[in-house]
Amino acid sequence: MAARRRGAALRLCATVFLLDMAFSKGYVEDLDESFKENRKDDIWLVDFYAPWCGHCKKLEPIWNEVGLEMKSIGSPVKVGKMDATSYSSIASEFGVRGYPTIKLLKGDLAYNYRGPRTKDDIIEFAHRVSGALIRPLPSQQMFEHVQKRHRVFFVYIGGESPLKEKYIDAASELIVYTYFFSASEEVVPEYVTLKEMPAVLVFKDETYFVYDEYEDGDLSSWINRERFQNYLTMDGFLLYELGDTGKLVAIAVIDEKNTSVEHTRLKSIIQEVARDYRDQFHRDFQFGHMDGNDYINTLLMDELKVPTVVVLNTSNQQYFLLDRQIKNAEDMVQFINNVLDGTVDAQGGDSILQRLKRIVFDAKSTIVSIFKSSPLMGCFLFGLPLGVISIMCYGIYTADTDGGYIEERYEVSKSETESPEPVEESKEKQEPRSGDSLVPAVQEPKDVLEKKKD
Repeated sequence: MAARRRGAALRLCATVFLLDMAFSKGYVEDLDESFKENRKDDIWLVDFYAPWCGHCKKLEPIWNEVGLEMKSIGSPVKVGKMDATSYSSIASEFGVRGYPTIKLLKGDLAYNYRGPRTKDDIIEFAHRVSGALIRPLPSQQMFEHVQKRHRVFFVYIGGESPLKEKYIDAASELIVYTYFFSASEEVVPEYVTLKEMPAVLVFKDETYFVYDEYEDGDLSSWINRERFQNYLTMDGFLLYELGDTGKLVAIAVIDEKNTSVEHTRLKSIIQEVARDYRDQFHRDFQFGHMDGNDYINTLLMDELKVPTVVVLNTSNQQYFLLDRQIKNAEDMVQFINNVLDGTVDAQGGDSILQRLKRIVFDAKSTIVSIFKSSPLMGCFLFGLPLGVISIMCYGIYTADTDGGYIEERYEVSKSETESPEPVEESKEKQEPRSGDSLVPAVQEPKDVLEKKKD
């Protein structure tokens, strides 16, 4: 009886799940060639996929949840998906080069989504990009609300100016990553001090930084560098994004499951330096920690002992390892300063030798991972081709040897079967007659011969 109840409960859960999936799919439109002409009337969030793509299949249930959520909150953004293999010409017009590709289409503009493929992150991206490019902050209450909601955001303060035009241009390019606001000087909190107006500020880490054209250079590049919090929990995707900032990344590589003093101490030291020395290092450094050394080992093509600290230059794949024991924040600051002044030797890089080393390392890692995950599959993939090549080489070698032996045997048998008479005749032709002189006859000159004829 209990088994029947459990079976009935499982069937009910399965039915509810299937109904929920079908209900969610109803809010994601399947797009075809007509989409090209009709899309400009609305804002669209589109998933360009391929039916055979594994990542696309993994994204599908998340994408259905995105469609349901956007519909339930009354968002003006419509959610759709397009088979990029069936409508390749449309996909190529939007610059689709891989699968899945998520784009928000607003008028003539197309924005690429490059963040984590989670429901909340995708919805946040849709809200940010579909709204106004520069959002006004009319009151202090609104400013405080934005501060509580967003960890990092940029604000332009002042009236019309060339700096505002640059700010708008930067926002149109970087709206896919962060929020842009504008406000008057009266709206800004009292703790903010401005030396001159107009100004562009970034608010993050419970403080703010003011853009200085002389020290920070191009405004768009500065925004791209400052769009991250000063301290982050690192992963492979985040390190890839940090490569565009040009900053060095100081990482405490630890095992978060290990609660020993050494692991927690290094993490605390990195956090302390990021907090207490951010005015000194925020232009050049990003700080954080990473759980485990698997990704770092792959990146550095080396085996790092955990816990440790490594400084990465993600723009050129160089890295710096500790040359001293780190006991406190002062030791870490000294190490960072030595990295900046070139005292610590850089390793790695993107030279031709390093690229060849990367190819060999990746090939070795792939083979090892295949054998670890499935030894039988590894033997089949690598053993079968090697066996076939060995058989082919053996066949070629034996074929050459037999052919030479047969040819030699054929020449010998041919000489044996020939009759002796031609041989004797040839010998007679070669041997001089008894009456003939052994001295070869000398040819007479042409004029002597002509006289004899006369």
